[in-house]
Amino acid sequence: MSTLAILADLHGNSAATEAVLADISAHAPDEVICLGDLVGYGARPNETIDLIRAQGIPTIMGNYDDGVGFDRDDCGCAYRDPGERERGQASLMWTRSIVTTDGKAYLRGLAPELRRTLNGVRLRLVHGSPRRMNEYLFADRDPNSLARIARSAACDVLIFGHTHVPWAREIEGVRFINAGSVGKPKDGNPRAGWVLLRVLADGTVTSELHRVPYDIAAMATAIRESAGLSDQFAIDLETGGSRST
Repeated sequence: MSTLAILADLHGNSAATEAVLADISAHAPDEVICLGDLVGYGARPNETIDLIRAQGIPTIMGNYDDGVGFDRDDCGCAYRDPGERERGQASLMWTRSIVTTDGKAYLRGLAPELRRTLNGVRLRLVHGSPRRMNEYLFADRDPNSLARIARSAACDVLIFGHTHVPWAREIEGVRFINAGSVGKPKDGNPRAGWVLLRVLADGTVTSELHRVPYDIAAMATAIRESAGLSDQFAIDLETGGSRST
């Protein structure tokens, strides 16, 4: 059996990242992969980057990593209302001002996607979708659209994040797995999330979502004490957010 730990959407939440990495270590997977968005929204982007770098974890570039790493004026987020857009834009600018030059260079060097083959099973790992790093693949998306993505994915298992809402099911013979979020869950459960993937010798694939408690109060306080970040981001941590991004 081969095992793979997958974490995604850390978003400057160093306490959640530390807790998840400790939980992953306790399960001793064969490999750990991060699906990106190390920064944005949270008050500890440099510390979060350092945690991933210190363990040499292969990491995919998320849209927020791209926005901060390249000092862009837009993070590629699909905000649903003007208030969200305003808060998100302020978050991008604040994070750009805080992340170190070395940290930005690291973000610019992240992989666009990763592929693995475990016991003959082809895995494709992306941030948003195989088509765009900022495309949202929600479980209730038009089935025909998901089917088209499955048929062109060129893999047996498609693993992604970006929506911060975990889900898994088979579509057109492809196993879709959304790993949820470490640092900013939006499914109503405030605990940090990560996924353990198992591929048996006969090619059978299972995935298990793990939820990990961490010091939410400390991270919420850090956000409230950061002049460039909205208090709404702290509330999102405390409540487990919502489907909006």
